[in-house]
Amino acid sequence: MYMEKILLFTLFLLSSWLSAEAQNRKYLVLLKDKTSSPYSINKPEQFLSQRAILRRAKQGILVQEKDLPVNPVYVSALRQTGAKIWFSSRWANAVLIETTEANLTAIRALPFVQGIESNRSVGNARIGYAQSIVNQFRSKLEQVDDPSVYGNSSNQLIQIGVDKMHAQGYHGEGMLVAILDAGFRNANQVPFLSQLFQENRVVGTYDFVRKESSVYEDDAHGLNVLSIMAGYQANQLVGPAYKSSYLLLRTEDAGSETPVEEANWLFGAEYADSSGVDVINSSLGYTTFDDPTQNHTYNDLNGKTTLISRAAQWAAEAGMLVVVSAGNEGNDPWHYIGAPADVATVLSIGAVDRDGFRSPFSSFGPTPDGRIKPDLVAQGSGTTLGSPGGTVTAGNGTSYSSPLVAALAAGFWQANPRLTAQQVIECLRQSGSQFAKPDNNLGYGIPNFERAAAISAESYSLLIYPNPFTNADRLTVQWNEIPLNQTIDAMVTNSAGQVVWRQNYPSDRAANFSLQSLSLSPGLYFLTLSSNSTKRTVKLMKY
Repeated sequence: MYMEKILLFTLFLLSSWLSAEAQNRKYLVLLKDKTSSPYSINKPEQFLSQRAILRRAKQGILVQEKDLPVNPVYVSALRQTGAKIWFSSRWANAVLIETTEANLTAIRALPFVQGIESNRSVGNARIGYAQSIVNQFRSKLEQVDDPSVYGNSSNQLIQIGVDKMHAQGYHGEGMLVAILDAGFRNANQVPFLSQLFQENRVVGTYDFVRKESSVYEDDAHGLNVLSIMAGYQANQLVGPAYKSSYLLLRTEDAGSETPVEEANWLFGAEYADSSGVDVINSSLGYTTFDDPTQNHTYNDLNGKTTLISRAAQWAAEAGMLVVVSAGNEGNDPWHYIGAPADVATVLSIGAVDRDGFRSPFSSFGPTPDGRIKPDLVAQGSGTTLGSPGGTVTAGNGTSYSSPLVAALAAGFWQANPRLTAQQVIECLRQSGSQFAKPDNNLGYGIPNFERAAAISAESYSLLIYPNPFTNADRLTVQWNEIPLNQTIDAMVTNSAGQVVWRQNYPSDRAANFSLQSLSLSPGLYFLTLSSNSTKRTVKLMKY
């Protein structure tokens, strides 16, 4: 009888606890402003790493108010309502909280609160197409310079010109890549990634689902993706960017599908930004959720509406190159790409087989506003990759074609370090096998390293903009023909050959610089750039 009372009391407490827990939901609280912030755009080192600051500076990207962290006073006030604080977002000026619906009244009444994202709670889930691929294949990748060691990964690398990239000595050295995914089970134990860990090139990990640092005990989908990009096991698996460094971020909960994962993606992208990441790969996409009332409509997929698409756009504006899977619903009545593959400034990647024919499952466009999507394609049928058990196997899905292009982009950007992220994207698009005649099945086609390199040399060797210019314009110069460690002497002469302006730019400022204090009268001028034995002269027109 005594034991029965204890058991009943225990069940009562458990029932009460579960009931209370069921009332707690997550909400993304939007804030009105960043007034009286302790942070300043003039001191970006307060919230950005030196690498992040340098990445922006090289591309002429200014730190803006949206980059400032959320005002900590506002976060403290939200906590005082009894809400649990999960994460905050600089770009969205928002805070993810966990609280009861009843407490929302008090939170909405706070003077600095603008509202709640989508006016409802956010859930917790994983993209439908990625989920099915993980369940069916659970697979992965590896690496090399000599194509004879590519093993089963040979076709997927040669198809996009990675063999030529490796032959020229580019394997992603010095590049930092973030992978936003569902987990990286056993990544620190499998042989095809041993080199990555021995050389300490996993520079950080974080799990935004559980709010912890470990990511190696969760889902294996991210491991598969990482193996395709960074794996190296001679004669079996070689990744295009096996010498890059990686940041492994878990934003997806494979056990459910709710909008909170779009918020997690936003937090992950901001984490990547502040860490100085160059390239983001995300083999995730969102259209449907566990609660059908939260599903995205086709009209939502315009690159601007969904939270994750806005996050991807903000990531691109920060100077990162974002590559995402197009989706695996090409055979379904809903055959369109998911979010954030709908964003104009990211590369969304479809899938082809080893012979270059479209994989039937690969999602296609157009976007509701008529844009071509996907942008590019790579091998997503029978893609060689690594498994959490340590074996090299194969899998299907745009989840596996995306990392091939992301790793190609890392190596190509390494080879062309003066390009901006958007210029790299444009070079890769133009290198596509059907760039002259794109469609919504394959986009611009299969990218190629050598073609992209030729396009870069022709289109981006020297950029000066705007030209013609006015007094109000910021005249920017980007000279991509010289090494990054060289200084540049810039001289402006008039039509009579007289020097009217001259400036020397040290190597740490020569990647992307501005001509300042010109104070020129309207007319024709000549800008001469000199660096060691290289010299270029171009015409300038002042209005």
